[in-house]
Amino acid sequence: MGSWHMGHWGMHRQLPAQILCPVLYQSLADLGGLPLLLPLDLMELSLVLGNLLILILTGLLMYYYSATFRYYTKVTVLDGYLIAISIVSLPFFVAHGRTVENMRIIRTVMCPIRYLLGIKVKVQGKENLDIEGPYVIVANHQSNVDFIVMFEALPERCVTVAKKEILYMGTFGLCCWLSKFIFIDRRKTDRAISVMSKVAQTMHQEDLRVWVFPEGTRSYGTTMLPFKHGAFHLAVQAQVPVVPVVLSSYSTFFNRENKRFTTGECTIQILPHVQTQELGPDDVPRLTECVRQTMLTTFQKTLEDAREHT
Repeated sequence: MGSWHMGHWGMHRQLPAQILCPVLYQSLADLGGLPLLLPLDLMELSLVLGNLLILILTGLLMYYYSATFRYYTKVTVLDGYLIAISIVSLPFFVAHGRTVENMRIIRTVMCPIRYLLGIKVKVQGKENLDIEGPYVIVANHQSNVDFIVMFEALPERCVTVAKKEILYMGTFGLCCWLSKFIFIDRRKTDRAISVMSKVAQTMHQEDLRVWVFPEGTRSYGTTMLPFKHGAFHLAVQAQVPVVPVVLSSYSTFFNRENKRFTTGECTIQILPHVQTQELGPDDVPRLTECVRQTMLTTFQKTLEDAREHT
């Protein structure tokens, strides 16, 4: 009797897979394929699916109720997206070779992540980019979110100055190199100046625009740090206009210190360009401070407007 029960139970453990799809089961059995997966007990399968459902629901609840969990989730999504999209896009970059035209690919692939993270971007003063020939764009630098929103205002044939460390970030760094990013070593001032001097010549030869974050590091959205002179030396040496661009504060939806990353809106204000013709190296400090004060005034205005609407 006991042996009958044991035999009956052993047969019963194989019933779910055989009853649900006997033809497929027999076909795979004949072929010798996946014999261990199909006899899975229905109770064990339910347990696996139940645990998976609990894990998903727990994650959704934590994302909804925990600002810290939501912050790290979004940061992980952003980093993961950059890695994944660089891997997928790399063949297209390689096919074009090292050219500024690859910036169009970056601009295209960066659009979806804004919607995924819930960031709206509004651009004001885009007509101020209607300038013939090369020019230097200077923009305030707040966080990695800059890399999401800046492409809404990025003009044609525009390359970005970036820290050298990005070059070593795997496929992402390779895609940036193939797009003619200008990499500088912030720890070696003399070498950085040499690189920028070469860029001044290349700007006219290849009709390039150059996007620079003159603060040199991230301010995290509550103020604007002092500007380094590199971008302005470049503009004066090349005798091209400087176009100030102000990215409104992210403080209403992104805060690294408080681990907050919600949905929000960023306004990009493109200000009238500043001429550098007839200016020399001695004029760079004054030019730098003049542009920074104009940008700071605009930035503080956007910060006040954001606080009024919260």
